[in-house]
Amino acid sequence: MTVEATANTASSQTLQSKLIGLSEALKQKVIGQEALVEHLLIALLTDGHVLLEGPPGLAKTRTVHALSDLLEGVFHRAQFTPDLLPSDITGTEIYNTQKGEFSFRQGPLFCNLLLADEINRAPAKVQSALLEAMAERQVTVAGKTYPLSKFFMVMATQNPLEQEGTYPLPEAQLDRFMLHIRVDYPDHNQEKEILRLVRDEHNSELAGEAAHIDVALTEQELFAARSSIMQVYMADNLEDYMIALVMATRNPEAYGEDLKDSLVFGASPRASIALDRAVRAKAWLAGRDFVTPDDIQEIVPSVLRHRIGLSYVAEARGLDKDKLIAELINRVAVP
Repeated sequence: MTVEATANTASSQTLQSKLIGLSEALKQKVIGQEALVEHLLIALLTDGHVLLEGPPGLAKTRTVHALSDLLEGVFHRAQFTPDLLPSDITGTEIYNTQKGEFSFRQGPLFCNLLLADEINRAPAKVQSALLEAMAERQVTVAGKTYPLSKFFMVMATQNPLEQEGTYPLPEAQLDRFMLHIRVDYPDHNQEKEILRLVRDEHNSELAGEAAHIDVALTEQELFAARSSIMQVYMADNLEDYMIALVMATRNPEAYGEDLKDSLVFGASPRASIALDRAVRAKAWLAGRDFVTPDDIQEIVPSVLRHRIGLSYVAEARGLDKDKLIAELINRVAVP
């Protein structure tokens, strides 16, 4: 091994240790959501946007806040409502009477981490404005284009229970989210830990004790980690397996007549790209320099569930997207 290769390995291990420390710090602030923490870090390390879906009170917003406290960068929150306008998130032109000219006032999109809270409560015109930012890292206002930060990530939340006053997200926008994470309820012991954590935080606030938080990851370290992840090895047969899983969503009947007409549309090539990056990040976070079939199987539901369209036939059979993806995982041959 050359001196340069040795140095690169040591640097990668240092970054891995830092990310593991960041993960542990998050788990201390968010109890019972290990999968959520892991998925957020995977998205962070692969320059992807995340859609968090779950009932109210499951620490979706808290997790994003806690992550922002551990990163170097600017964090903004935008509360999406039915009366929201595109200019409310992109920014707008303001007339300066002293100078006699218009100047651009930046909106909350101009940050590193954006929490789009209850994203499905905003109408289509707002979603369209957000789409440009997510896809191209820029916004266009009054015919002028303004670039966003190189480190720009949208973490959106939505509540699956309330449908009144909500708007379904366009498929084009859903496809821009790298991961669609389902957030579930904690178990008995985890809920007990949550009670103790909240009590301790409340007592600290009453005592006037300010929480001291060190920046765990700088922007430079983040970009170095992203570069390191792309060096994780994936065997050719695993790459074929990964693509076969994505292709199975476009032709599910090839894996059983009972799956015929179960999908209206399958996942796009963007799903293969997202899956390739995500499994490498998952392996890297586990301290490995190679991808395993388990890495692919564990992350594929979060990559695919928002990129496929379930048919009425499938719903009549009692299938939902997660059950269908699980069936495809079971039926596509593992190398």
